[in-house]
Amino acid sequence: MSYSSFFKGSGLTGQMSKRDPVFSVPLMGRRTFINFIILAVLLLIVMPSSLEVFRLNLLGKYLSYAFVAIGLVLCWGYGGILSLGQGIFFGLGGYCMAMFLKLEASTPEATAIQSTPGIPDFMDWNQLTELPWFWVPFKSFPLTMILIFAVPAVFAYIFGLCMFKRRVGGVYFSIITQAIAAILTILIIGQQGYTGGVNGITDLRTCLGIDIRTGEAKLALYYICVICLLIAMFACHLLLRGKIGHLLLAIRDEEERVRFSGYDVANFKIFILCFSALLSAAGGALFTLQVGFMSPSFVGIVASIEMVIFCAVGGRLSIFGAIYGTIIVNYAKTAVSENFPELWLFGMGALFIGVVMFFPRGLAGLYEDYISPYLTQVFKYLLTPENEESAKKTAPGKILFAFIRDRYVSPLITRVVSRIHEYKGV
Repeated sequence: MSYSSFFKGSGLTGQMSKRDPVFSVPLMGRRTFINFIILAVLLLIVMPSSLEVFRLNLLGKYLSYAFVAIGLVLCWGYGGILSLGQGIFFGLGGYCMAMFLKLEASTPEATAIQSTPGIPDFMDWNQLTELPWFWVPFKSFPLTMILIFAVPAVFAYIFGLCMFKRRVGGVYFSIITQAIAAILTILIIGQQGYTGGVNGITDLRTCLGIDIRTGEAKLALYYICVICLLIAMFACHLLLRGKIGHLLLAIRDEEERVRFSGYDVANFKIFILCFSALLSAAGGALFTLQVGFMSPSFVGIVASIEMVIFCAVGGRLSIFGAIYGTIIVNYAKTAVSENFPELWLFGMGALFIGVVMFFPRGLAGLYEDYISPYLTQVFKYLLTPENEESAKKTAPGKILFAFIRDRYVSPLITRVVSRIHEYKGV
């Protein structure tokens, strides 16, 4: 069976042939482009101009989780691989960045009061007299950048090779990922002299000599996080529009049919698991930079399940939905935890069960089913020149345009302009 006839018969996509290759499809459709621009404007202009530095730093923390969420869209939504241990890769990337920052903060001058100057404080407390060998590469920033992605990718490759080559999948794969997350958490806590134990790696102050605790540094890190997230979204979009995206859908729905068509299903699963691990590691590194510490609590089972909830609430088949779901769930977590900290775990469980049972496509599905058709008709009507002119001539139309202008547009423009002048003055 040929590639085109396989996908034609599966009903997953239109007929594909050598005369109509995947790469002839535009990189980004009109609707996707509009959503991308809206998200970019919202994160790069509206939020920095509306929020104070503290709240903006919280939003940057939420967006670092969004890397994990879009990785789960690829792995779970399109590939059908439910990983309940994405905190493993998030934590590995975060710990790699934290190790570099900790070594930079542990200079012989800064640690002169220790019995062994030049090593992290928790190593000195645990009576270590020299830097462990696996810490040495993290003295170099370029090597650290490589290891942030290499370590999780190698771990995901070995794990995927062991699982998928033996055709382990479904609920068994999910349980095993949870078990590995628990084992890694116990290992990190138990090796206190090498990892900082239950407290993690704390007191991270500078990155390449720049103080990351100042308001200007937090603002810069937020913009770096947003730009990296937009790049990751674009890369995921290109991946899903290509041959791999179609194959992932086919593997999710008809794995045996894909295997009997001549494709090595295990290799595709390993690839998408490694790719999602890279995204999670990038999020973990950015999280460490913005928060200033890394602990084993972000590696364990609870954190991994929370990351799955981010994706489920937003929509496991939508990259944009996963990002919005991450922001909404984390905002709800912050709001509930500030007032009723003991109720959040119960609320999280109820939220996950409710979404999976009643809204399996998440917020993105609700938007596509109920809101998008209505908005399409409204915009189609308003963007017609004669309708716009007639609306302006009528009293209700004037009221509507004046209300939108005065309530939303004008204050936003004024706030953005003032914030720009403020930054220029600084």
